[in-house]
Amino acid sequence: MKIVIVTDAWLPQVNGVVVCIQQTVKFLRKSGHDVFVIGPDRFRNIPCPTYPEIRLALFAKKRIFSLLENLEPDVLHINTEGPLGLAARSYAAKNELKYTTAFQTRFPEYIKARTGMPLSWTYAYLRWFHKKSERVLVPSKTVQDDLMEWKIGNPEIWSLGVDIETFKYQKSPSKKRKTKVYVCTSRLAVEKNLGDFLGLKVDGEKWMIGDGPDAINLKKKYPDVKFFGNKTHQEISEIYKECDYFVFPSKTDTFGLVLLEAMACGLPVAAYDVSGPSDVIGNSKGGVLHDDLLEACKRVTKLKAEDAVKHAKKFSWEKSVSNFEKLLELN
Repeated sequence: MKIVIVTDAWLPQVNGVVVCIQQTVKFLRKSGHDVFVIGPDRFRNIPCPTYPEIRLALFAKKRIFSLLENLEPDVLHINTEGPLGLAARSYAAKNELKYTTAFQTRFPEYIKARTGMPLSWTYAYLRWFHKKSERVLVPSKTVQDDLMEWKIGNPEIWSLGVDIETFKYQKSPSKKRKTKVYVCTSRLAVEKNLGDFLGLKVDGEKWMIGDGPDAINLKKKYPDVKFFGNKTHQEISEIYKECDYFVFPSKTDTFGLVLLEAMACGLPVAAYDVSGPSDVIGNSKGGVLHDDLLEACKRVTKLKAEDAVKHAKKFSWEKSVSNFEKLLELN
C-alpha cells in the first residue's frame, strides 16, 4: 500500500509522537509498504507559542493539496490536529477520501496548565476535528474511555512499543557509586509536573534528562539535581546504565514511551497511579504506582531490574505496527 502520514510533530523535534512515527514508518517499510511522511519541514514554519520545539506550518493548505494529489495515497493517516492535520482533513473532505486520525497528546490539559483555558473548549475542537475520521487511534484503553466520555470520534487502541535494540539492560561495569540514582527523562515544561520529582527527599541522587522552557527556572530552584539537557536515545541508554530507578511525575501523558525505554534498560519505575503510567505498568513488577510519589520511590527499591526488562519486552514495535496496519484497513 501507499501510505501517507501527515503530522505536525516531526523531525527535528524530539518527543514520543515523533519516535512513534519513526518506528512505525520503519516497520511499515520493512513490510513492503510505500510510506511518505508530510511534516512541517516541507513548509515555511514558525515556532508554536509556549512550545517552540514544535514548528507550525504556514499556508499549508495549497501545498498539502498538491502533495496529496501527486502522491495519490491508498491510505491517509492524519496524526495530529495542527495546521497540517487541518489541511489534510480538508483535502480528504473535498475528495471524499477515507482517513484515520490519532490522539497521542493531551493538548487540552497542556493548554489548561499554561493558560487556564477550560478543557471543554479544546475538547470541543477535537470533537469537531475527529468527527469524520474512520478511526481515532489511541495508545491505551484509558484514553479510549476518555475520548468516548468526551464523545470524540471512534477511538480504537493502537498500543505502542519500545526500541529494544537501543534501550537494553546492561549495567555499567565501571559503576562504583554506592548512592542510588533516581532519574527522569522529560521535556522541562509545566505540564510535566517535574517539581514533584525534583523536590523529593529521596535516599540518593536525582538526575534529570531533557530540556524545555522551564529549564532555567528548574535549575535555579533545584541546585541539588544533576541536569543533563537533551540527549540522543543512545546517550540516554548509556546514562541509564549508571542509574537505578526511573521516576515519572507527569499526570498528563497519554502513554509515556520513556517508561518502556527505562524499564527496557532495567530501571523499575515509580509513578503516580494515573492514566499513562497505569496503562504501561499495570499490575506488573516493572514499577510502582501510588498517589504519593515519595512512597512509590520507597517501594520501587524492592523491585528487580530483570522484572522491569521482562515487562518492557511485552511491548514490541513489530506488534504495534501490525496492529496499525489492521486499523488502516478502511474498505
